[in-house]
Amino acid sequence: MALIKLQNICINAISAAVPKQTFYTKDYTYISEQERLMFIKNVGIEQRRVAPFHITASDLCYHSTLKLLEELNWEKESIDALIFVTQSPDYFIPASSIILQHRLGLSKNTIAFDINLGCSGYVYGLYVLGSLLQSGQIKRGILLAGDKSTISVCFKDKSTYPLFGDAGSATALSYDESASPIYFHLQSDGSGEDAIKIPHGGSRYHIQPDTFDEVEIEPGITRSKRHLQLLGADIFNFALREVSPNVDKLLAFSGIDKESIDYFVLHQANFFMNESVRKKMKIPAEKVPYSIQKFGNTSSASIPLTIVTNLRELLISPKKLLLSGFGVGFSWASCVFTTSPSLKISELIEID
Repeated sequence: MALIKLQNICINAISAAVPKQTFYTKDYTYISEQERLMFIKNVGIEQRRVAPFHITASDLCYHSTLKLLEELNWEKESIDALIFVTQSPDYFIPASSIILQHRLGLSKNTIAFDINLGCSGYVYGLYVLGSLLQSGQIKRGILLAGDKSTISVCFKDKSTYPLFGDAGSATALSYDESASPIYFHLQSDGSGEDAIKIPHGGSRYHIQPDTFDEVEIEPGITRSKRHLQLLGADIFNFALREVSPNVDKLLAFSGIDKESIDYFVLHQANFFMNESVRKKMKIPAEKVPYSIQKFGNTSSASIPLTIVTNLRELLISPKKLLLSGFGVGFSWASCVFTTSPSLKISELIEID
């Protein structure tokens, strides 16, 4: 069981960036007005940020990193590690993190690699970077988490097109012997691989003559094998089954009472699904912030984006946070920690 305690790790700063371009659910005329109203009510998404062709997830993370370094006044040469959690890299190869190392002007001694994870990726990324820093042999690292999910959905697929938005984030971590511990609970179950999947385009099923043929799966859902498929019922059942026990075991392991947690920041998957999870965990609504209304499901960036847009003013003093990401894979993970008194949270960045 992947219950883990990391010590000597400080989360110093968090920043996030989104495209300026906004798409409104009310304007998604592929479905009826009644369906649009029901989607807004149940899924919770009123608008999303959609990146134009020339902006990638790495661009959003690049701007997030520049803002973060400026606010921390960290020299670029002091960064020892750069990790990019994404499922929409710039290229199949090379890793986007390595391109960003050069683009950001970081030292050639910087450790840089990508992690291919989505909804759980931010928590996993905190664990991976924290593990690198914990020994004190390297001192500073930056975790990037971002996705441009809108490139993978079909306009004629009502189950995915109005759901996803684009965003990028940067989180600074450092070795600090005075920092409070961070507790993690990490899990995975590959039997759920088909629930959220792009069937073609990888090495298992590379581009084929029928890859881009759009096929009607059912009324209102038409897509190609290069588009994202999403099995809503399977994802809902998974989240309701797994998230609550994951969090309960984390809290038992950490010795922290659920009532003492100031905010539970959940992956912004779907309002109805998240509310079902919240109620099962018996968490007061005021402790669970949402950003999905304005930004949609932003995959790996959803947790830091929610912190930046909802908690910036509330974390000026130390607070206990529990973060929980869950989805594609299936993969799910949670962590709990007390924020640093010096934590810096940037204002949201908007990119043309």
